[in-house]
Amino acid sequence: MTHTDMIAKVCNAAPVIPVLTIDRVEDAQPLARALVAGGLSALEITLRTAAAMEAIAAIAEVEGAMAGVGTLLTAAHIRDAKSAGATFGVSPGATETLIQAAQDYDLPLLPGAATATEAMRLLEQGFVFQKFFPAEAAGGAPALGSMAGPLPQITFCPTGGVTPENAKTYLALPNTRCVGGSWIAPKALIDAGDWDQITQIARRAADLLA
Repeated sequence: MTHTDMIAKVCNAAPVIPVLTIDRVEDAQPLARALVAGGLSALEITLRTAAAMEAIAAIAEVEGAMAGVGTLLTAAHIRDAKSAGATFGVSPGATETLIQAAQDYDLPLLPGAATATEAMRLLEQGFVFQKFFPAEAAGGAPALGSMAGPLPQITFCPTGGVTPENAKTYLALPNTRCVGGSWIAPKALIDAGDWDQITQIARRAADLLA
């Protein structure tokens, strides 16, 4: 499977990619199982906590889960995430160093772009799937939709300020396949181990296009 095929699989898995911040490694597997049970299989674990890499390794063992890594900023992040078992990566932006590292370590990448120029530069390098970030701060659905005319080759996953209230607006755009959402797994529910409630939230997210 090519890198593009893998990212296509990730983006087509469900309308929402959960953006997860995991503080305790022991929460990783029950959280992943809850999300998969709710119909969300592509999971982005952000590198914002000390437990993140171990959490990726734990989630990589969960049946039906695609363990992804988010907030990729350096080549070392990509190297370590690949070693931990990540099957795809997501970055807020894109640098030549990061793109080269993704190729070197064979990690399919969903790179971030906020402007037409950034999107075009990534397209030149073969990235037909991109993250639109920070979505709301960069102009929201109107800005993203305006790129569909001149850049129909690119499919986006808007992330950053996406909520249950505005997700459908993004998903209705012709150049949007899925959205990234941190609302799927609230910290309070993770801390409480309320996996059933998280599964219910995931199920509603998985049904956004129904």
